[in-house]
Amino acid sequence: MAAGRLPRFWEWGRKIVCVGRNYADHAKELNNPLPSEPVLFLKPPSSYLREGHPIEIPWYSHNLHHEVELGLVLGQGGRCIPTADAMDFIGGYALCLDMTARDTQDACKEKGLPWTLAKAFDGSCPIGEYIPKEKIPEPQSLCIWLKVNGVLRQDGNTSDMIFSIPSLINYISNIMTLEEGDLILTGTPAGVAAVHEGDIIEAGLGNISTMNFTITRSSAKP
Repeated sequence: MAAGRLPRFWEWGRKIVCVGRNYADHAKELNNPLPSEPVLFLKPPSSYLREGHPIEIPWYSHNLHHEVELGLVLGQGGRCIPTADAMDFIGGYALCLDMTARDTQDACKEKGLPWTLAKAFDGSCPIGEYIPKEKIPEPQSLCIWLKVNGVLRQDGNTSDMIFSIPSLINYISNIMTLEEGDLILTGTPAGVAAVHEGDIIEAGLGNISTMNFTITRSSAKP
């Protein structure tokens, strides 16, 4: 493990693996069935967004939703990682947002198309500071929350995940090789909703990490 560079994983990590519908209440609020196995999708490294930069609503969307998540930062790579060994592959954690163009996602679902336009646009994965592994001894028992303009919208706990952290690492690594610096987003609790230009998002992971982002609209358009 190159521990010296891991705290800046967003500069060199090669992929972001996201888990959908991993909290029962969130699946229900979107009228989705509970999954029998993890639902996966990808974001590119260009999705990373650091504090100090605004979250841009894509030009093609008019219904951008917030989804606060615990991120797992891989400290070493592996393939077919046993569940019993999975936690050893985590180098640290990060508070993350999976920004979702919900209207675009709904349209993709209706057409049977992938969610790429809804999930993988530039800046769709805002992140907080890297959290060393030793600062979170119990990652499966963390309060995770999000406010918009000071109003609490999401208030959950990682203990409510349908698929545990070790089982996710095992499942994903049996499909694709995980690499050092990869980020796994573990799903979001209920309470997702739209944000608008000028809104301020504040999110937190217990009392360990917080972050703030302002919403703006993208000027990019073909």
